[in-house]
Amino acid sequence: MAKPKIASDWMAGCAGCHMSLLDIDERIIKIAELADIRATPITDLKEPDASGVDVGILEGGVNNTSNEEVAHRMRARCKILVALGDCAVFGGVPAMRNFFSIEESLRRAYIETESTDAEGKIPDDPELCKPTRVRAVQDVVPVDIFLPGCPPSADAIYYVLSELAQGRIPVLKDENLHWH
Repeated sequence: MAKPKIASDWMAGCAGCHMSLLDIDERIIKIAELADIRATPITDLKEPDASGVDVGILEGGVNNTSNEEVAHRMRARCKILVALGDCAVFGGVPAMRNFFSIEESLRRAYIETESTDAEGKIPDDPELCKPTRVRAVQDVVPVDIFLPGCPPSADAIYYVLSELAQGRIPVLKDENLHWH
C-alpha cells in the first residue's frame, strides 16, 4: 500500500507553526517512514501535487487574494485539511488588523512607520495581491481538523501527523492537545 501524501503551506502568520513542526526533531524520520512528505514551504516542492494528496496542512490566516488562492488550491487537492495554529484556526495575531480599515493599515505600514523614508508610498502594482479582511481558514474553505496553539507544541503536531499517516483521525483533547 502506498504511503499517504502530506503537503503543507503557509499564509498570513509568522511561520512559527512550521518551526514547531521542525521541533519534532528526529521524530520527523518516523513520519517520513509512514508518509510521503510532499510540498512544504521548507522543501523544494511548493504546491501540493495536482493529482492530490491525502493530507493538506495550512498555517496562517487568510489576509489577501493570494492566501485565498492557496487555501482553495490546498482544499481542492487534499482529502483531509488541517488548520495548523491559532492564525489558521481563529485568525490569530494577524486578525488584529481587522480593527482598522485596510487603508489605515497600509498607510501605517508603508507611510507612517518610524523606519519609512520621506518618499514612502503604498504599493499599488496590479501584480500585487489585494489585501482583504483577515479570516480563519474555515471562513474560506472547509476544514477537517483544527490544531490550535501559538504555535502548537511539537508533541501535538507529531501526534496529529502520526495519526494521519497511519490512516487515523486524531482525537484532539486532553493530553493529545497539550503537552508540557
